Amino acid sequence: MTTEQAECSRAGCRAQARWRIEWRNPRIHSEDRRKTWVACDEHVAYLRDFLAARDFPVAVAALELPAGRS
Repeated sequence: MTTEQAECSRAGCRAQARWRIEWRNPRIHSEDRRKTWVACDEHVAYLRDFLAARDFPVAVAALELPAGRS
């Protein structure tokens, strides 16, 4: 999947994703397991806060562009 194909993980949103949200549920996932959601600019804070409110470890980073793109 390229950045151009990635759609926001927020329900009902079809916007292009620009952020990667890595998280895990410590009650069911081992330390080395991470799940990934992607988010548009509008929903990155909402999705991060949704996960953080559940005490899930969360990391947010820019979704990388394909090689050769800027």
